[in-house]
Amino acid sequence: MTAQTAARRVVTNISLSLDGRYAAPDDPLNMGWVMPYAHTDVARAHMAGLWGPATTALLGRVNAEGFLGFWPTVIDSEGVDPRDEAFARWLVDTDKVVLSTTLGEAPWERTVIVDRPTAEVVTDLRATEGGDILVLSSASVIKALLAADQVDRLALTIFPVFLGGGPRLFADGLPAGQWALADQAAGEHGTLSLVYDRVR
Repeated sequence: MTAQTAARRVVTNISLSLDGRYAAPDDPLNMGWVMPYAHTDVARAHMAGLWGPATTALLGRVNAEGFLGFWPTVIDSEGVDPRDEAFARWLVDTDKVVLSTTLGEAPWERTVIVDRPTAEVVTDLRATEGGDILVLSSASVIKALLAADQVDRLALTIFPVFLGGGPRLFADGLPAGQWALADQAAGEHGTLSLVYDRVR
């Protein structure tokens, strides 16, 4: 089997507001708008379906600091949802690649810091053995991969709120192409999870 036929899937996941934003205009790092919806059954099931087949997490520096600063603290915490703890354990135990121009070494276990173009890094990862490469909410990484047409599965959680401004995930000039709906679910508060596969 050649590296081409054994290529790993690149799966990206991000939360969006109903008006298509991934961050609020006043404070892009404040994800408070997500929290009322992120702990719903549909959101947790959505995440479980994504990290289950994945053996590598790919993150930008900002998201790595957020995810890896928070999720390990969930493990063995009293009253934590088992689904959240399972994701936390996966994140700690899986191989992680963090794209950064400023970090010299990784402060986290099982983590490699890479200062190279996103598309190049993913091309190299695809050629290695393993399961899915999961990009966790890192908008800059997802945007670069969409622009390079390197996303195989696009997972979105849509929350029923207008942010009224802020950065959008889908910019003009992305490669034209078709996507097939692979999974969908609706949950509490009007939350939607959508999973699309790239048709090639």
